[in-house]
Amino acid sequence: MNAAVSSIHWAAGGLKSRAQQRCIKLLDFSLSSIGWRRGLGRGGAFLLVSPLLGPLPARSSRGEDGELDAAPSTPELRAFSLVELLVVIAILAILASLALPALQAGKEKGRRAQCVNNLRQLGLATLMYWDDNDGQTFRYLAGATNGGKVYWFGWLKPGPEGGREFDPAPGALYPYLQARGVDICPSLDYSSTLYKYKARGAAFGYGYNLYLGQQPISIERIANPADLVLLADAAQINDFQDPASPDHPLLEEFYYVDAGDASDYPNAHFRHHHQANVLLCDGHVDREKPAPGSIDPRLPSQFVGRLRPQCLRVP
Repeated sequence: MNAAVSSIHWAAGGLKSRAQQRCIKLLDFSLSSIGWRRGLGRGGAFLLVSPLLGPLPARSSRGEDGELDAAPSTPELRAFSLVELLVVIAILAILASLALPALQAGKEKGRRAQCVNNLRQLGLATLMYWDDNDGQTFRYLAGATNGGKVYWFGWLKPGPEGGREFDPAPGALYPYLQARGVDICPSLDYSSTLYKYKARGAAFGYGYNLYLGQQPISIERIANPADLVLLADAAQINDFQDPASPDHPLLEEFYYVDAGDASDYPNAHFRHHHQANVLLCDGHVDREKPAPGSIDPRLPSQFVGRLRPQCLRVP
């Protein structure tokens, strides 16, 4: 009993509103009122009884001489009522509803942590690439081959959306990572009805800073690497390629981030509680909020917008 009341107090610890506090006090009173204890029923069986109901009246019987026998020393105890059972069920349901938001928040923290780890691994691979290539950045688009194009993340063949062939092996960072599974952010919901595949499955969940990859540049040009974004959570709202349309826009992967202008589609994805994880050029991971007024109005619930131009442009 004390454990149940303690659970109520613990669940109420983070509640702020007066109405929620009243609700917890009511539950506290209900649990305190329903104090269960055990008693022996007929045949020695154990019964749960409630002090709200109390024991049943002791029964007397007549002996052979017609006189009333004394009531037994142990009264027959009464089991809990349906009302009390419903109260307990209601209390458990309320406790579960109080715990659910905390569980969901815990899951998102786990996904964010995995995303941060992915970006750190990609950052280490990028540093090794720079070291192997005389401090030159890799291109966003490296060229065309075998009927497709080689991007920084792999080879992608033209074709219908969701049906394109994809091979990550030609990607700039693939030799350093192989197939370690760090290319997909766990908070990018590929199962959503609002999502549209570009390839025949998930290809890449992060975008490369386009200003570093339009053509190779020396990393010595980067005066403040701790302030310049290398990779970031990326996505785009597509309303121009089937099955998307202006009346039915869909979310899709996108493979670069830039400052853009008013006519361009935003391409940073603020999918971690309205923030985006970003990898900076010095290898550390940080969070960015969307630039004011940049959230794409085509599908505002997905929080696709722009990063600050200051953290993207190379001086």
